[in-house]
Amino acid sequence: MSRIGQSPILIPEGVKIFLDGSLIKVSGSNGSLEFNFRKEMIISQNVDLITVERSSDSREQKSLHGTTRQMINNMIIGVSKGFSKELEIIGVGYQAQVQGSRLHLQLGFSHDIYFDIPDGIKVTANNRTEVKVEGIDKQLVGAVAAKIRSFRPPEPYKGKGIRYKGEQVRSKQGKTVGAK
Repeated sequence: MSRIGQSPILIPEGVKIFLDGSLIKVSGSNGSLEFNFRKEMIISQNVDLITVERSSDSREQKSLHGTTRQMINNMIIGVSKGFSKELEIIGVGYQAQVQGSRLHLQLGFSHDIYFDIPDGIKVTANNRTEVKVEGIDKQLVGAVAAKIRSFRPPEPYKGKGIRYKGEQVRSKQGKTVGAK
């Protein structure tokens, strides 16, 4: 039995949930989100609880049970509190600036990188070496942060590049001279 799928979801104050067939809409103070879940999943709503159940014990439905519950939980957290990821830029001359709806990155290449910020995401660049990605959709926030990091991932010799805040980068030794 899925331990994640079994646990009920608490609905905080200020969050409204609408169930319509296989579509669930969650709206709160930060915005609203929709999710189409599989018809095999049975979602029931009480006053301040949502429970997700499955119709059979097939392997596919077991795997979807916890996933569906967690997707709905992330939607509820997103519209009430929101999600954020922080990135830090390490390297001489490496910097980031937000210009309108674009993120301007200078990462030591011969050209600058301009990243168009998608709708529903807010990006801020503090003191040019810290980038904060915020939004209500956890999946989109993570995807945007991963895309920004992919422009210059941290390299293992000097540690230069873009990394998540608090990420540990294992460093390598480098060349050894002589030994012939």
